[in-house]
Amino acid sequence: MSFTEALEPAAESLWDAIVDHPMVTQLGEGTLDEAPFRYWVRQDYVYLVEYSRVFALGASKAPDLGRLGTFAELLESTVNTEMALHREYAADFGISEAELEATRPSPTTRAYTDFLVRTAALGTFGDLVAALLPCMWGFNETAERLAARGRPDHEGYAAWVEMYAGEEFTELTEWCLDLMDDVAADASEETRERYHDLFVLSGRYEYRFWDAAWREEEWEVAV
Repeated sequence: MSFTEALEPAAESLWDAIVDHPMVTQLGEGTLDEAPFRYWVRQDYVYLVEYSRVFALGASKAPDLGRLGTFAELLESTVNTEMALHREYAADFGISEAELEATRPSPTTRAYTDFLVRTAALGTFGDLVAALLPCMWGFNETAERLAARGRPDHEGYAAWVEMYAGEEFTELTEWCLDLMDDVAADASEETRERYHDLFVLSGRYEYRFWDAAWREEEWEVAV
């Protein structure tokens, strides 16, 4: 059994909880009020900035030239392509580039991105991959499950589902799953347990990221 196959019971629990969350359920139905989704779009932009730092650290820690090159490509693609597409997508929801740039991270966004960057900076290359995997795997699995239920009438939400259930993102997810299996193949049982725990914690943050958007989470103390 591969390492990611061993992860599947934990992963299924995480994906089930995410897909059953009202934010995600209503997104898939096309009935979600746009206010929490606009919140999600803004916070996801902040997330992508820090996500890019994780790719940069992945390139610096990659054990071989091939993986270094892939992480460098992911960094370049995220900064120069995905974030530009995100700005265009945000504009469709009435969110300007200035609003995106002025977005301050919510408590959940701050906690999640701090966890990812800290793990990438202080942990091993394998730790970084384990923490990174739930974002790709979770989005792909969520979108595929929503797509199987039928295309939402809301064009913006349909575009989200189609993007993350699409061939390009599915291939990226499969690459990350294969990378996780390669990294874990010769790891000790103790190291594999650490990878498992990092994966689960990151997956829990994925759930909380949706939930924070649903609640339009803000800091309790205003200053």
